[in-house]
Amino acid sequence: MEPGEFRDVLDRVRAVAAPIVRALALELVDVECVGQGQGMLLRVFIDKPDGVTVHDCEQVHLSLGHALDVEDLVAHAYTLEVSSPGLDRPLKRREDYARVLGKQVNLKLRQPREGQWRLVGRLLAVDEQGLTVAVPAAESSGPRRRASPAPALQTQLEWEAIAAGRLEVEW
Repeated sequence: MEPGEFRDVLDRVRAVAAPIVRALALELVDVECVGQGQGMLLRVFIDKPDGVTVHDCEQVHLSLGHALDVEDLVAHAYTLEVSSPGLDRPLKRREDYARVLGKQVNLKLRQPREGQWRLVGRLLAVDEQGLTVAVPAAESSGPRRRASPAPALQTQLEWEAIAAGRLEVEW
């Protein structure tokens, strides 16, 4: 399958999956395809505010599987997998970032900032221009005199500066 055909199949699968997932009161997070030919794996990631259950995945799998069979979007056998995006879910769209306001994020940058290619901090704001993240200030190498955490510095990033983002798992 050529790269253009790959994107076309993914777009068509998204178009079929979106109304099914929405009808089940879930959100379609992403669709990805791994491999090609008979061994192709089609992954559909779903989410909802209180977390995805096995039952949610089963419902989407059954409904979407039937719909994909009827539409015949993939010309050969494939494996359909439906799951949650996970605790450290990737953040791809503006809506993904807006959903995790106030939480820790791990951002990979297109260009280094102060020698760093990654930025980890608490997401404070999301708007049309980009993000505002509270990043802990670097701690001094001397002994700590107080138990409080280092103050955070607010950093603003334009969307174009962000290569990839993930929700950071907090324990």
